[in-house]
Amino acid sequence: MTNDKRLILSPIIASATALLVGAILILIAGANPIAAYTALFQESFTTYFGFGNTLTKMAPLLLTSLGVLVALRAGQFNIGGEGQIYLGALGSTLVGLYVTGLPSWIHIPLALISGFLFAAIWGLIPGYLKAVQGVNEVISTLLLNYIAFNFISYLVQNPLKAPNAPSPYSSEIAQSAYLPIILPDSLAHAGILLALLVAGIVWVLLVLSPVGYQIAAVGFNPVASRYSGISVERTIMLVMALAGGLAGLAGAIEVMGAKYRLYEVVSPGYGFDAIAIAFLSRGSVIGVVFASLFFGALRSGANVMQRSAGVPVTVIYVIQGLTVLFIAVSLAIEGRIRA
Repeated sequence: MTNDKRLILSPIIASATALLVGAILILIAGANPIAAYTALFQESFTTYFGFGNTLTKMAPLLLTSLGVLVALRAGQFNIGGEGQIYLGALGSTLVGLYVTGLPSWIHIPLALISGFLFAAIWGLIPGYLKAVQGVNEVISTLLLNYIAFNFISYLVQNPLKAPNAPSPYSSEIAQSAYLPIILPDSLAHAGILLALLVAGIVWVLLVLSPVGYQIAAVGFNPVASRYSGISVERTIMLVMALAGGLAGLAGAIEVMGAKYRLYEVVSPGYGFDAIAIAFLSRGSVIGVVFASLFFGALRSGANVMQRSAGVPVTVIYVIQGLTVLFIAVSLAIEGRIRA
């Protein structure tokens, strides 16, 4: 089997196998798997509101997954997407709250840029630690997640807390910083259009640009890259900052398109799902788009599946985990075959 066919078939087989195992679990739980999956995917794709919700959940997944993918191209494992989402949400919130009197066509880009920069700086920290100090990026990005969570928690409980708020959250951002709704009477906002545009830019960067070649070279063989004149340290810091910035955009659109304020819990786990999506895509930007759609559909239809078929939402998380497990198994088998 050629590499191109394997690139396409492996994620499909992994997803189908995970759904099959999920069906067995649903049967064990005493429910009908056909009814459960029908409710899940009908809600996610065939109803107007449900499809809008799928797009809403797909957008932050896609942006954060692109960040994981960019880092992986350089051989770096960015486990800090969740914390970077929080910093991006903070950056856009500050602009939405304190930079006022601007028209939307200026305020929206300014808030997005702020979210990108806040998270890019956050991503640059583990990039610098890895490139200059040799600190493992898995450990540093993971620990920075908890710093981000607690930092945002402090802010929304103290200086940023809205007056008389019953729970920790900030005041509402200015309406001029709202992302427009693209499907009337639904949750779908322009964040999905931004995410698709960014996916196209990332594809051009990785596939058609000299920078993409340098990133891939460092990921394939950093020693040879250094001898060829590529700065491995600068490349590592670049991809980690870019990875952080992309995840930061995910946090920004959550605030600007869905919640309109900064909450103590910004993300329901998009940063961790993004790791699974990046591996499922097998390093392909197009694969990330479709895998994000699949995971977004699972999240969108989970509650409807629970209500209509009596299947716990946790089954969805099991299916997501099994999908990653099966793609990891396929990668291991391919490695043995090549060896």
